[in-house]
Parts: sequence; structure tokens; C-alpha cells
Amino acid sequence: MKTFDRDIVSGSVYRSVWKLTWPVTLLNLINGAHGFVHQILIGHFVVAEHNAANAAVGMAWQVFLVVVVFIASLFHGMNVLIARYAGRQDRENLSRVAFHAFLASVYILVFIMAPLGYLLAPHLLRFVETPPDVYPHALPYLRIMFTCGAPLFLMFMFTGAFQASGEPKTPLKLGILSTILNIIISSVLITGAGPFPHLGTVGAALGTVLAATVSVSIAIGLILRRRMIILPPSQFTLIPDLSILKVITRIGVPTGIQGVLLNVGGVFLLRFIGTLENAAAALAAYTICYSQLFNLVSWVSFGLRSAAGTVMGQNIGAGDPRRGKHGVAIAALLGGVWAAFIGLFFWAVPIELLGLFGAVEGPVRAYGTSLLHYLSLSGIFLATALALTGGLQGAGETKLPMYIAFLTQIVILLGICSYYQGMGALTTERVWMAILISHGSRLLLTWLVFRTEKWAHTVVEID
Repeated sequence: MKTFDRDIVSGSVYRSVWKLTWPVTLLNLINGAHGFVHQILIGHFVVAEHNAANAAVGMAWQVFLVVVVFIASLFHGMNVLIARYAGRQDRENLSRVAFHAFLASVYILVFIMAPLGYLLAPHLLRFVETPPDVYPHALPYLRIMFTCGAPLFLMFMFTGAFQASGEPKTPLKLGILSTILNIIISSVLITGAGPFPHLGTVGAALGTVLAATVSVSIAIGLILRRRMIILPPSQFTLIPDLSILKVITRIGVPTGIQGVLLNVGGVFLLRFIGTLENAAAALAAYTICYSQLFNLVSWVSFGLRSAAGTVMGQNIGAGDPRRGKHGVAIAALLGGVWAAFIGLFFWAVPIELLGLFGAVEGPVRAYGTSLLHYLSLSGIFLATALALTGGLQGAGETKLPMYIAFLTQIVILLGICSYYQGMGALTTERVWMAILISHGSRLLLTWLVFRTEKWAHTVVEID
């Protein structure tokens, strides 16, 4: 049985932040590696004009996230409670929260998401105006993710629970294993190596869900063998504890709505791009640059958001919210510096980066180069804003980030695109500009909220 890590709530704040940040950030980069490999293999081995198969994976994944991101709100509510109880060294309540969140997630993922997702997949793709040459590649990918994606999201749940309890290295090891398995399985199935059939985008989906199944099984085994801070429940049951779910939902639902708003904005952005001239090429550029290359910024930023939330939650649990706030500021600074570093590459060598995905000819090259130039600055805004958001959410303040997401991702982003479309003047350049403005607005509003003190004293308790 592991002991609680007191370094997170005492001693040097820089050491506390770094101790949580480097495993979480490295894990997110490793998790994002399989997406790079998928897009590279699909770009070179799946024959499709204007990189339509690359666009298919990007569109299907975006639609998948919109539908299931609300489920992930349970995970965030769980993480806030686990961090609070870890700060108090309350192992019993910490373990209760994790078990009942797991139980509720299994029911939702298997009995609601899987059947509905399979039936609604064609309608969702038509809603986002998937181009005809992209649709045949996107539909099977999306259906597999809906029907077999439960292990992937349960792995997200265990990763968050372990990190919130102060054990960031275990999910890092599981993430490395999952990524290696994903790359191996996907490489074989996408390309049709050896006796295996050439499955294209279907192979990418199968690699993702099969690799996650192995990691989830190991995570459950570690808990059952009492090798983690989180322990098995003292009494097993098949009925989730509603008193715990009530608190998890109250904290997590605004985060879920925030995630839905962000992804709905992304889906409608795809709709706008789909109406442009050379839509398939524009969608491919967006998928390669924003959904893959930009992950070098976003995955690190999500890791810093998670680390900031854990630092904030555990220090509040230990009775020192001011120390937690200092740690969040450090995480925001690290995110901004990292994003600026990656932005230099986006600006300096865009053609070489696009060449990794076989996107070196025609309009895809021009669209991608332009987008990377915008993202070189946009990444700094996003990375800093996400770290500050993590601090707010780690304290249990989830409503204000939800409002900020609505204003920036729906009102500002889609408002700009709608204005230019109504004027008959919407172009890829103006879509890229709208993304930059929305990220800059998000940073400004989040910083204004973070400067206040009231959010750091949000009451979070279970009966």
C-alpha cells in the first residue's frame, strides 16, 4: 500500500509543480504520438484524393469527442474530490469516490453510449457536412470508437484518479505501454502488413481501443492488489452511491458542458470549413495542423492543466489555498514558454512538418502553412489559459470556465465565421484568424477570473 506524497503540499512550490508536471506532460505527449503515427500511415498508405482519409479521422474524432465529452465530466468531479481527500490523507473516502465513479462510467459507456453512438453515427457525420469523399473513411472509424471505446475512456478515468491522488508515474508507465501497443497494432492493420488485411482508418480505430483494453486491465489489477493509494472498496456493490454521484455531478457537469461547448465549436468550425472551396484540402490541412501538429502544444497544456488542478486541490485539502494558487501560476508560465518554443518550429519549418503527413502538394500545402503560422501565436494563449483553468477547476470552481468557454468558443469563434460567411467572404485565412482571436479572448477572461480570491474557497464535500 503506497503512502501519500507530502511533497505536493509542503516544501518548495516549484518542486511540487515539477513533480506532478513532468510525468503528466510526458504522458500526454506519448498519448498523442499514436495520433501522429495514424495520420502519417494513413497519409502514405491509404489512397485518397486531397488526403480525404486524414480528414476523415479528424472529423470522426471531433464528432466522437462532442458526444462523449460530457461523460468525462464525471471524471473531473471525481478528480477534484480525490485531490481534496489526498490532501487530507483520507484514503477511505478517496477510494469510495473512485469506485463509484468507475461503476457509473461503465454503465453509461456500455449501455448508453455504445448502442446510441452506432445508430447515430451516420446522422452525426451528415450534420457536420462531411464531404462525399471523406464519409466512407469516417463512418466505420466513428462506429468502432462508439461501440468499443469504453476502455479508452476508462483509461482516461484511471489516469486522472491516479494523478489526483499524487501518483503521476503509474499512468505514465501505462500510457507508454498503451501507446506502444497502439502503434504496433495500428501499423499492422492500417497498412495490411503480413497476413493481416489492409483496413485503413478502421485499423487506426481498432489499434486505439485494443491497446487501451490492456492498460485498463492492468490498472484494475494494481488497485485490487492494493498497490496504489486508491484501494478496492470495503464493500463491493453493483449500485452506484447516489450521494457521491450527486457531488461529482455538481462539480463535473459544468466541466462537461464546457467540454461540449468547446467541441461543438470545433464541429461547427468543421462545417464552416466544409463549405469552402477545396473543402477536402482545407479539412485535411486543419486535421493535420490543428488536430495533430498542434497537439505538441495542446497535450502539454492539458498535462499542465491536470497538474495545476492537482496542486490546487491537494493544497486546499491541506488548508493552504494560497500555495496552490502560486503553483498554478508556475504551471501557466511553463505552458507559455513551451508553446513559444514549439511556435518557432511552426513558423520556421512548416513545409517540412506537413511533409511528414504527405501533404506537400496542391492547396493542402498552402492552407497548412498559413494555419501553422497562426497557431505559433495561438498556442501561447491556449497553453497559459489551460493552466489557469486547471487551477480554477481543481478548486471546484467549474462554472466560470464554462461561461468563458461559451463566450470564446461559441460567441466569438463561430460569430466571426458566421459574419464572414454571411458577407460571402469566408476564407481559410479568416477561419484561422477566428481561432487565434478566440484563444486570445479565452486567456484574457481566464486571467481576469484567476486574479480574484473567491473561487479558491469553493466548498466541496460528500456526505
